[in-house]
Parts: sequence; structure tokens; C-alpha cells
Amino acid sequence: MTDETTIADRLAKAAVEQAAFEGWSRLSVAAVAEHAGVPLGDAYAAVADKPALLRAILARTDRLVLADGPAAADEPPRDRLFEILMRRFDVLQADREGYQAILRELPRDPVSGVLLLPHMATAMGWMLEAAHVSSAGLFGSLRIKALSLVYLNTLRIWMDDDSADMARTMATLDSGLRQAEAWAERLSAFSGEGRSRRQRAADEDFGEAPSDWASTSGSGTSY
Repeated sequence: MTDETTIADRLAKAAVEQAAFEGWSRLSVAAVAEHAGVPLGDAYAAVADKPALLRAILARTDRLVLADGPAAADEPPRDRLFEILMRRFDVLQADREGYQAILRELPRDPVSGVLLLPHMATAMGWMLEAAHVSSAGLFGSLRIKALSLVYLNTLRIWMDDDSADMARTMATLDSGLRQAEAWAERLSAFSGEGRSRRQRAADEDFGEAPSDWASTSGSGTSY
């Protein structure tokens, strides 16, 4: 990591820790820098304002999830996505009170929430890639949107899931991924309807999937 990334990570970690005690709305970047032991000038260079601090928190979460590498390629796509997203909830669980405080108060800061949306899409794209599922092209964009909805719905359940094993969170995530998989299969079937008989026959000869939606970066199985 670069020095700036390291500082941003330190500030992100400190922000989550401080949010557990002070809440998000009352937290200032200067206070976070003091808690992290980062000089103000260095903090400004890495994280200039609260929206940037939020992005740093999201980026740190991504890096912690990706630090364990990709999911096993020989597992079904849904299982790989389940593993990667549960890693993400494990990261949240480790600093549960801080993340909860930020998520509860974020609706009061709609500007930051809107600015965060592109970074959420980037995060979900990386989650797909870590699960050996392509995030490229039109179908990749659709996968990102679908996975974002699954993740955000599961996040809502996680907020109230006080069980030690996150049973409700896991059940919601599994259900959401199954629904997304079923939707992907329907889209795959629909997108193949207008193709010529010759192309379909060629696909069958070569054992290819009926559409780009069904392809992954490391597997020939569908999302």
C-alpha cells in the first residue's frame, strides 16, 4: 500500500471505532485524525471531508474482504458469492457497533449517501470478481445491480441480527442469492429466444452457455 492508502485505512478504522461511541453525525475528520494519531495535514491529503472518509471506510472493508483471496473456483457460483459476501459481514461484525452507528445515521446525510453509490457499485463488482463471476459488460452491470440489492437487503437484516452466528443474516443472503440466480436464469432463457437456429445448434455443439449472462470469469456455469 502507498503511504496515503495506509493513512486512509488508519483513519477509516479510527472512524468506525469512534462512531461506536460518538455516532457518525457528530464525528469530525479532525477528531478522527486525532484518534488515529495522524497529523492534520496528512489526514487532509488522504481524506479531505466526511464523504471521503465514508469512501475510505468502504474501501478498507473491500480490502479486508479481498485480503483472503478469491473463493474456491470449483464451487458453484452461488456458493462462491455466499462465501465472499459472508466475509464482508464478518468484517462488519468485528466492529459491529461502529458500523451500525454509521448505517443508522447515514440517512440523515443524503449527500454522502448519494456520493457513495458509485463506490458501492465498484465494491460489488470486486465481490463478483472475487467469486470468479464476471462484472464486465452489460450483463456484468446487471449482475452488479442485482448483487447490490441482495447485499443491501441482507445488510438491513444484519443490523437487527443479534445472534452469535448471524443465522438470520446467512438465511437472508442465501435466499437473496437464490432469487438472483433464478432471475438470471430467466433472463438467460429470454435473451436466447431471438437467436437463430444455426447459432443455437453451434452453441449446443460446443457446449456453450445460451447467453453472456451465464458466463463467469472462471466457470462455465450460470450466475
